[in-house]
Amino acid sequence: MSSLRQEFSKGLILENPVLRLVLGTCPTLAISTAAINGMGMGVAATLVLLGSNVVISLLRKVIPDRVRIPAYITIIAGFVSIVQMLMKAYLPTLDKALGIYLPLIVVNCIILGRAEGFASKNSVLASAVDAIGMGAGFTAALVSMGIIREFLGAGTFFSLPVTSQFIEPIKVMVLPPGGFFVFGILIAVANSLARRKGRKPVDSLGCHGCAGCEACPAGQSEEGKLNE
Repeated sequence: MSSLRQEFSKGLILENPVLRLVLGTCPTLAISTAAINGMGMGVAATLVLLGSNVVISLLRKVIPDRVRIPAYITIIAGFVSIVQMLMKAYLPTLDKALGIYLPLIVVNCIILGRAEGFASKNSVLASAVDAIGMGAGFTAALVSMGIIREFLGAGTFFSLPVTSQFIEPIKVMVLPPGGFFVFGILIAVANSLARRKGRKPVDSLGCHGCAGCEACPAGQSEEGKLNE
């Protein structure tokens, strides 16, 4: 139980996929202009991550090594399609707000990274716990960014007016510069919390656990450093 608890908790701070591993940056910056968007994307990604991790773990001894990446993408795409159809049917407004970033979960480095780096090497239960922990960390990062940017940039909290009637919103916070500013602040906070737990900051390249390391010059150079 302690190992499963550790697998779950590592995704919250120590190995947070957004704030520590710096993965999934594009959807993080693009849809975190509102807290509800961040929650929607986080929950959708968590469901896809959970389903794909479980299936890939079940098939880890069946999928040939040469075609593992196409197989992972096919499995992930199936779960993304299910989540997208459900969202279109029951949450059309949120689906429209997330736009192209919802189907792009298929190639999200967080999903592929966990499939290659964890689910393909571990049991179904451990893979499910890992998926829930990483998904919770991803959701927490998105919602945190969304709350800050929405509150400062629009004066609302989950679309409810808070200060917009009394204080002029800082419009730059809902624009890309504001997103990068909040992103950097949260990364600094996450690194500070991790240092207190005795963990060094993760390399800023953000390619830890990525399925494409074999073809990535940055990943190869990092692998060489580790081997040394």
